[in-house]
Amino acid sequence: MSEAPKFKLHEVALYERPVKLRLPFRFGVVTLTECPQAFARVRVEAADGTSHWGAAAELMAPKWFDKNLALSNEDNFDHLRAVLRLAREAYLSDASGASPFGHFARQHDAHAVEGAKRGFNPLLASYGPALLDRAILDAVCRAQGVSFYEAMQRNLPGIGPVRAEFDGLGIDEFLSALRPAASIHARHTVGLLDAITAADLRERVGDGLPETLEEVIAAHGHRYFKLKVSGNVAADLDRLQAIAAVLDRAEAPYFASLDGNEQYQDAAGVLALVAGIRSRPLLARLWSSILFIEQPIARKVALDVDLRATDFGKPVIIDESDGELDSFVQARERGYAGVSSKTCKGFYKSVLNAARCAAWNREEGGTRYFMSAEDLTTQAGLSVQQDLALVNLLGIQHVERNGHHYVDGMAALPAAEQDAFLAAHPDVYERSHGAVRLRIAGGEIRLASLAAPGFASGVKPDFSAMTPI
Repeated sequence: MSEAPKFKLHEVALYERPVKLRLPFRFGVVTLTECPQAFARVRVEAADGTSHWGAAAELMAPKWFDKNLALSNEDNFDHLRAVLRLAREAYLSDASGASPFGHFARQHDAHAVEGAKRGFNPLLASYGPALLDRAILDAVCRAQGVSFYEAMQRNLPGIGPVRAEFDGLGIDEFLSALRPAASIHARHTVGLLDAITAADLRERVGDGLPETLEEVIAAHGHRYFKLKVSGNVAADLDRLQAIAAVLDRAEAPYFASLDGNEQYQDAAGVLALVAGIRSRPLLARLWSSILFIEQPIARKVALDVDLRATDFGKPVIIDESDGELDSFVQARERGYAGVSSKTCKGFYKSVLNAARCAAWNREEGGTRYFMSAEDLTTQAGLSVQQDLALVNLLGIQHVERNGHHYVDGMAALPAAEQDAFLAAHPDVYERSHGAVRLRIAGGEIRLASLAAPGFASGVKPDFSAMTPI
């Protein structure tokens, strides 16, 4: 790898705009109906004195980063705004030049300490740098005239042992061997309130878009699904049986994951769910189709529970427990086989964990360790495009997508912004039911246009239509 170019960071502007859901989304302890989406816009200066802008976006989801029931949704939003401001202050505190990864590496520890002083857990604190890191790399890719894919394959960010966690993994070789695909499977989320068939609907939204699992499959042809479970075994079994009755109609194989969203306090609760599923003949095909179980045990105890002697019949991964750069290492020692990629947790962490999976699998001579790709209701535009590009680069073949289902696409955005994204990414989006929205056909999302210069986007959102943070 040639030396990564260094850039000075001169400006960081933070914005937000409201997002209203067309359908309520219940996951874990929250039922989401609306929340803000955050945007970061940065200006970097290259060695030749030229300036370049970059941007990133992410939903400010309540009751995920911090599930303290004593906090309101507004408290959660304020905390996410606070960590964005903390990250801005930290990243602007050093005016010297650095590689994109260098900006992240030199601020990581101090930012985490400042977050902890304010009572913010590591997962929450990482939200701020996660946006700034993507925005900085977007600006650098534009300055260099390269796509995100090319930048990462060349290790233009300069990822390396300046952070000890990245040492000994052969990062340059790992990145240079990555080959993004032309499309990816969309793994459809079935939330805890979602209607399975028309008989489950009390009243229709009536916007012409799919409202039930049956209608989603008919409209988009999904073969991959993410099924939320609540921790109430009896209720979960009945609901899974209703879901299986729909999924089992397909002649072709389908695939699913179970998302526990921290609803269990110990391994025994998860084992009870697994035993219940395996005891029901009508769930036999569903069980055989399950790929993994996601974060079933509450994060405060998940990494203290040793799963190595427990047979769940499926691999178990962490998500909410993935708060720090060494969390996956701790999880591996406890018997977990995988970890999720989410851009809200930081894309450098995703790259780190993917490289770990490759290294550990080489050591063990198999494919035990893996990464999943999960959604936090990423919205059409910068957010979903950057997430899609990241997981596609890492070779993950299916990704949870739910933002397009629970939100009416770009309907709330200015018409000119919708038109610009559709024109720049006609394979990713389509215009239907009065708005530009994510295009899923045959269960897949086409991705070729994400290889444009920058971090997976040929256009920028309309910042003038947003509120400054």
